[in-house]
Amino acid sequence: MPNTRFIEPALTRDLRSIVLRPGRPIEECTYPEDAAPGAFHLGSFSGDRIVGIASFSREHIEGTHNAYRLRGMAVDPAFQGKGIGTHIMAFAFEHLLLLGCDVLWCNARTSAAGFYAALGFEIFSEEFDIPGVGPHYKMKRHL
Repeated sequence: MPNTRFIEPALTRDLRSIVLRPGRPIEECTYPEDAAPGAFHLGSFSGDRIVGIASFSREHIEGTHNAYRLRGMAVDPAFQGKGIGTHIMAFAFEHLLLLGCDVLWCNARTSAAGFYAALGFEIFSEEFDIPGVGPHYKMKRHL
């Protein structure tokens, strides 16, 4: 299994570009929340190659005390289906519990909703479209 660890936000850009924003300007792969207080970024490595990423920042949703938002989760296409995303999320869940997080939420692509559901997330919105990106659901998981 690849090695997952904390990374600097700049290391997320290439995989965000390849997987989440193909053909779009690289500037779209830096999010305002990347440098927010309390934000952290995870990278999963196979040797020196980064093969999976996810970013987390404090962002309130109704009915929560200490919520975090997952954003920009991506796995290198050559490594998809090998449990890397699940491994990253297990690492994240442990860290978020240490931070006192009560809910983790995200805007999940509809194509990834099954992945998140398997990790205990539930849908809490109607399907909506993010222009230039595609259809999504808001999903959350209580920790």
